[in-house]
Amino acid sequence: MMDKHYDYLIVGAGIYGATFAYMAHRQGKRCLVIDKRNHLGGNIYCENIEGINVHKYGAHIFHTSNKKVWDFVNSIVEFNRYTNSPIANYKGKQYNLPFNMNTFYQMWGVLTPAEAQAKIEEQRQEALARMRADGATEPRNLEEQAQVLIGKDIYEILIKGYTEKQWGRKCSELPAFIIKRLPVRFIYDNNYFNDRFQGIPMGGYNKLIDGLLEGVETKLNSDFFDDRKHWESIADKILYTGKLDEFYDYRFGKLEFRTVRFEEEILDLPNYQGNAVMNFTDAEIPYTRIIEHKHFEMFGDDVYKCPKTIISREYSTEWKEGMEPYYSVNDERNMSLYQQYRDLAEQEPNLILGGRLAEYKYYDMAPIVEKVMGLFE
Repeated sequence: MMDKHYDYLIVGAGIYGATFAYMAHRQGKRCLVIDKRNHLGGNIYCENIEGINVHKYGAHIFHTSNKKVWDFVNSIVEFNRYTNSPIANYKGKQYNLPFNMNTFYQMWGVLTPAEAQAKIEEQRQEALARMRADGATEPRNLEEQAQVLIGKDIYEILIKGYTEKQWGRKCSELPAFIIKRLPVRFIYDNNYFNDRFQGIPMGGYNKLIDGLLEGVETKLNSDFFDDRKHWESIADKILYTGKLDEFYDYRFGKLEFRTVRFEEEILDLPNYQGNAVMNFTDAEIPYTRIIEHKHFEMFGDDVYKCPKTIISREYSTEWKEGMEPYYSVNDERNMSLYQQYRDLAEQEPNLILGGRLAEYKYYDMAPIVEKVMGLFE
């Protein structure tokens, strides 16, 4: 028997793999982290262009109410005060998100919470009446679900077009469970998250990843599947963060994903849209949002100290082979298929699965850190 060199082979250098490596390394375990890309960090990787940290795989905002998680990431790199306050643009008119008193004033000119509540309730009742007239007692799709929650105006202006672009399907064809609830606030508050803590690492996410992987052996441009036998032979256990169907050579069929295409542009002006995140909610504009990266780390007049700005337009599309898988499509077919792969994985005591691809679910960053911390406690 060939002598094993490592306690853990960690496949994937994203937030899950890097946090796991950090924890295991601190316990004296020998770890090797491999990634098929030419950089560490997975989808939270940033590239510094024109003095701006560009989120190469889409905007990532760290937010949590767990003080232990917040203190942990801040012990690796200090986080700034960024607060996510996206704006929705519908046919040139702008609305604050999430839905709050600013949005209701922009939508209807209402000034008090009672007026806003009355307007929403009136439209909710109209939606319920339409459903009942059609013989339905429960919302049958996302369109009905949204209107029962928030009414017709907000649905048509701020939800419909954006959601249909994001999923590539009509809202009337999407399952109702996608939006079980919508955050509605009858106060003037544009902070998207309810969490106690939120921010961006000062100097970008690479500082977080580099800090987590300090002292850990890493190999880039190394695809696990190119030499699987070799990789499996050099460690006692494998932490795998890639696609689970690929791990089992798609034996039951392929899981479906949505993906995002980015169109990046360097602009010769210091401030393009005045905000990091602008959603485009009408169907006529092909992209879902524009990210202006400098606003994640530059605030107030500091924005103008950097003479250029970088924007990314995001286009949501169906995933095909060779594309980066982003969002799992958690419908009945895919969840049943995933469970078949999961059952196989559970028969392998030396295999650990972690992250959005291996677990086929959407994850924010903080719950990943929290989960990995829990594994080592």
